[in-house]
Amino acid sequence: MVVRIVTKSAVEAIGADLRGRLFSGDLGQDAVLTESEVAATYEVARPTAKAAIEKLVAEGLLVRGANKSARVPVLGPEDVRDIYRSRAYLESEVLRRLASVRAIPEGAAQANADIAVAAGSPVGIVEPDMRFHMCLVDALGSPRTSRMYRSLVSEVHLCMSQVQGRELLPAGLIHDEHARLLELVAAGDGEAAVALLEEHLGRARELLAEAVGGVAGPEASVPSALLP
Repeated sequence: MVVRIVTKSAVEAIGADLRGRLFSGDLGQDAVLTESEVAATYEVARPTAKAAIEKLVAEGLLVRGANKSARVPVLGPEDVRDIYRSRAYLESEVLRRLASVRAIPEGAAQANADIAVAAGSPVGIVEPDMRFHMCLVDALGSPRTSRMYRSLVSEVHLCMSQVQGRELLPAGLIHDEHARLLELVAAGDGEAAVALLEEHLGRARELLAEAVGGVAGPEASVPSALLP
């Protein structure tokens, strides 16, 4: 039997591990990462450590000034709002387009089912939640739109990890609103889907904005349209 394996470069492997530590909260906001520290931790040469750090800088997960060590950015309320609004612009148009042809990607339904399975672990639902939204974008069939969305993915994932790490939203509500989004797309009601998406993302956005020191907007306390 032939077993096929996928190998990663050291830079990719280190970047993936650092990314996981960021999403889990092991590397907190404003934590400093030096090239020498990363090189020693992963037992690699400094150029390899530098390349891994620069990879995360490019994703927006680390910031680095001239002649300074990289650090984990401190997300303020307006950073959170900008990240969520940027993704909402793209996702809203995606929903309209999918609804116009009543296209439901199988991957989105499976991702939402995985949220229900992982409901007992607040942080555990982040990956299927992220996958749900990415499946919708990819279903549009536009490589450029998918690339634009993926340029936001790491920062979106970081925000979602913080939302769930603080247990700001119940998994059941996320699952049910996702399911309703898919129903609206299948029914061809793009505008209703967009309205629900704005409520869905707006609630998370304002709850997290408040949690990082801001004043929550009214979206934080709007009850779900799915509630009786």
